[in-house]
Amino acid sequence: MKMHSWKPVFLGSLLLSTLLPSGLQAADENKATVTQPSAALTLARQLNDAFIEVAEKVSPAVVVVKITQKASTDADEGFNPFDFIPQDPQERRPQRPGQGQGQGRGNRQQQQQPAPRQPKPSEGRGSGMVMTEDGYILTNNHVVEDADTIVVRFKDHTEYPAEVRGRDPESDLAIIKIKASGLKTVKFADSAATRVGEFAVAIGAPFDLDYSVTYGHVSAKGRSFEGMMMSGYVDQDFIQTDASINPGNSGGPLVNLYGEVIGVNAMIRGLNTGIGFAIPSNLAKVVSDHLIKDGKFTRSFLGVHIKELNEDQDLSAIFAPLKQGVIIYSIVPTGPAAKSDLKPSDVVIAVDGKQVRTTRELKEQIAIKPVGATVVLDVRRFDRDNKSKTLNIKVKTEGLPSTDLASNTKTKEKPKVAEDVSSFGITVQPLNKENADKYDVDPGKGVIVVAVEQDSLAETRGIKPGDVITEVNSIPTTSPKAFKDATKNADLEKGVRINIISSGASELIVLRDRSK
Repeated sequence: MKMHSWKPVFLGSLLLSTLLPSGLQAADENKATVTQPSAALTLARQLNDAFIEVAEKVSPAVVVVKITQKASTDADEGFNPFDFIPQDPQERRPQRPGQGQGQGRGNRQQQQQPAPRQPKPSEGRGSGMVMTEDGYILTNNHVVEDADTIVVRFKDHTEYPAEVRGRDPESDLAIIKIKASGLKTVKFADSAATRVGEFAVAIGAPFDLDYSVTYGHVSAKGRSFEGMMMSGYVDQDFIQTDASINPGNSGGPLVNLYGEVIGVNAMIRGLNTGIGFAIPSNLAKVVSDHLIKDGKFTRSFLGVHIKELNEDQDLSAIFAPLKQGVIIYSIVPTGPAAKSDLKPSDVVIAVDGKQVRTTRELKEQIAIKPVGATVVLDVRRFDRDNKSKTLNIKVKTEGLPSTDLASNTKTKEKPKVAEDVSSFGITVQPLNKENADKYDVDPGKGVIVVAVEQDSLAETRGIKPGDVITEVNSIPTTSPKAFKDATKNADLEKGVRINIISSGASELIVLRDRSK
């Protein structure tokens, strides 16, 4: 009976399929065809799988870096300063959540008797990446420079105590070490070959959200902020990305679709702006190798003041038809270049056969040379008839002087910050022995320029860090306060006369705003 009752159903279905009109069968086949994914959807799914593959490949070599500092009663207690380096002078201190919205710290002034604050340890968090199987980890210097304790956590939740093995404030890179073995490591790409527009993936711990993965593109390369308040950074060469980077991402990798590190996430320009910056992998690799081996990284330098040929219309006209190069317009008397045949007005076009077109390229090429190495500069030298010849000039590099090139130990006490005053886009500090040594100028009367705002009148007139301002409208500027007083009522529409000493020469510069 069971067989009898089952057969008609099967046979009926079979007969029904054979007796259906051919048109209905064709329609059913067409319906099946429509459900197949299109080529575009297939490609999108492949790209989706690519991002997943990158995250799964790289994340095991990424770590969360947790730090603590000793108890503090600082007014900014609780704000994590290790992961926000604003680039805009207007952004010197970001708002905390709730600030200025009628709650939290924004409403504190309305409290008549604020509760006493109890000192407690502060905590910070950043990211890092494993460089060697035996536990050397790369992160940002600003993540660990003031840490009392450091703990590293991997994606599988294992934790290790860590110690600082080397710091390089000038590049904002640091190496920490844990006791481990057989770790998965990151692979570095050639950042010079990275192209603007290609995909970029950031991995880190933003806002305590561990192992967050964001993606975007390489927005630009070679970004620098030398005209802004970035005097602590010698290396001014950043990869810009719109991959979302937030506090906590610092020290984490920016990778390409091959899962290779193209940069070390370092800073942002405003929260939620989609503008982040990473230290190129080529620089990070050089610095980290030195920090792992020696605990420090000493840059080489020539001891020259330089300018790009195409930055100055007058110089471009004088040195025509030469279109690109770096002009030597001053040589430091005590620097290595002073011991060579290099002369002011020489135009450097290559270092050891590698072309240089910008001041940044020249500084980068020299900085990574071993201290004491002899480099060969290809220069174009012009005679009084404005005819040029190419010369090969040898210069023996020396180590760039610095008060804190690197340190294997944590800072016991923060250095005292010199008083600084800003006006007309110029930031000045006292001309004390420390600043005189730092900028290689003679101590004396005046104030020293430590920063010049980008696109300001001062920058357009050629004022630069290291210049000494002695007078403003014939008023002596013997201190930052005197400079502030002298500029307080100065009128840019009429013009402001500034006496400076630049590269040993006294100059008069007039700042005048012609747009008003």
